[in-house]
Amino acid sequence: MPTIFFVGAGSGDPELITVKGHRLVRDADVLLYTGSLVNPELVAISHAPIKESSWGMKLEDQISFMITHARAGKKVVRLHTGDPSLYGAITEQIIELDKEGIDIEIVPGVSSLFGAAASLKAELTPKGISESVIITRPAGNTLDTDQIRELSRHGVTMAIFLGATHFEDVTRNVEYPPDTPAAVVYRATWKDEKIIRGTVATIAEKAREAGIDKTALLIIGGAMDPAHKGLVRSHLYS
Repeated sequence: MPTIFFVGAGSGDPELITVKGHRLVRDADVLLYTGSLVNPELVAISHAPIKESSWGMKLEDQISFMITHARAGKKVVRLHTGDPSLYGAITEQIIELDKEGIDIEIVPGVSSLFGAAASLKAELTPKGISESVIITRPAGNTLDTDQIRELSRHGVTMAIFLGATHFEDVTRNVEYPPDTPAAVVYRATWKDEKIIRGTVATIAEKAREAGIDKTALLIIGGAMDPAHKGLVRSHLYS
């Protein structure tokens, strides 16, 4: 049975791809990658004679492209930004490939959430401040409703993907106290990365003033406080 490899490219820095992912991308015969979201340096390392951006391609076109080459005995790599399991839209691809008798293997990557946390020099789950992380996205053109208000009542670290044009709505609707620390990271781990810090009350305006309206992650919660108020020493080091 032919196999197609779904590889996470990582959050931006080309060195953050896994060793396995790097090998697969390098040795692929056919590389289908997610347009400008994937660092061109990673596309460049591939020896694949066929490299195609999926930007503008319908799902059916992507599936047909991958199946044709996989059945011809080619090593096909589908290169996704970040980690494919988070908002990677891979499930519909997997379903269609399975119908055609094509197996898949997923190679995880560094999510932009973890790239952002690294850039912020922050732990997402510091003891005594937040024991959990909520990952979600706001309603918009491709999502009718969201549960951000309800989820925010837990008061834990919240990471909001795919919402750079909705930061005002998000921060207006969450039920965190207005002085809750927040951060926006634009293009985490890329060379043109931007970091904006503020609070629930100020972060949306600060991001707008910085010209950030796409490719940015909003993280809310006490874990974003550089002073680490409420931190309890971990039992790991007691």
